[in-house]
Amino acid sequence: MRPGTRPQVVAHRGASEQLAEHTLGAYLEALDAGAEGLECDVRLTSDGHLVCFHDRDLRRTGSRRGLVSTMELAELDQLEFASWKNPWADLDDEAPDREGGLDRMLTLRRLMETVADCGRRVDLAIETKHPTRYGGLVERRLVDLLRHFGWHRPGSPVRVMSFSYVALQRVQRMAPDVRLVMLIDKARHWPMVMPVLEEGWILGPGIEQLTKHPRFAQRLLRTGREIHVWTVNTDAQLALCQQLGVTAIITDRPAYMLDRLDGQEPQGMA
Repeated sequence: MRPGTRPQVVAHRGASEQLAEHTLGAYLEALDAGAEGLECDVRLTSDGHLVCFHDRDLRRTGSRRGLVSTMELAELDQLEFASWKNPWADLDDEAPDREGGLDRMLTLRRLMETVADCGRRVDLAIETKHPTRYGGLVERRLVDLLRHFGWHRPGSPVRVMSFSYVALQRVQRMAPDVRLVMLIDKARHWPMVMPVLEEGWILGPGIEQLTKHPRFAQRLLRTGREIHVWTVNTDAQLALCQQLGVTAIITDRPAYMLDRLDGQEPQGMA
């Protein structure tokens, strides 16, 4: 993209500023807001299901101990993953009633079905989490699911992201037409990342590193590759991304960012 042009708005774990991340409710909220893409992290359960979940364990959002990788989907489906976001909801008489299914463990298959049925083009950015006890099985199960939906072909709405170049290489071997994003955590890692990049891979730096290290941003621009930036939540961060001409921004605030980009009066604070 050219500097100043409009990036795609991708909802980070759904509309995760408003609703609990990785829940179906958060993704439906993002779609209602007009998000042009959805982002999710995936992990593999002990019985082989890909679920949308960031952490290794359940403590932060599942309110109990346990590793996702050691539990079956049926066990995880008994839990809810929203009360941590608003622990006082039961005391709020004006809080709307919510369907229980919106706050349960979300499978990647269900999220893909939601995207397929939403009636418009919505991209899906899927991050495979590593390290994991299952190694390459995560990518294999992911590609199997993409094939089931026919989303392994050119024009697929899916792109796969990872901080692991080995994971991306696995996907490239199994599904060479799927777009891939090399996530970059630290500017100082760039000299190690650059030699392993395959042709056509997209760059995925964090906004904090672009802000703190302008020379790093310029190095990325000189590659001529697409740049997808996470996690962009403020006006200043959005302005920097537009100046750099990034292709996509991943944000906790899809409605706010769409308002800013489309020239409407924003709701809420920057």
